[in-house]
Amino acid sequence: MQRKRRLHDAIVGVLVTAGVALGYWGSPVWLWIPGAVGLLLIQSGLTGFCPVYYTLDKLGIGGQVTATG
Repeated sequence: MQRKRRLHDAIVGVLVTAGVALGYWGSPVWLWIPGAVGLLLIQSGLTGFCPVYYTLDKLGIGGQVTATG
């Protein structure tokens, strides 16, 4: 359970950091990545569906994450 949450946080953190860095040093088009991640986080908070958790479940990584932790 904790492993999957930590993997989720790491994946989201890498996507946001890489998107901002590429947007700063490369093309501003890369800023769409952290923007999309932010929208997915809002959607996940409202609906309870998270694409990262879904993918980790399909790959068989970690245990089930429940709302209580």
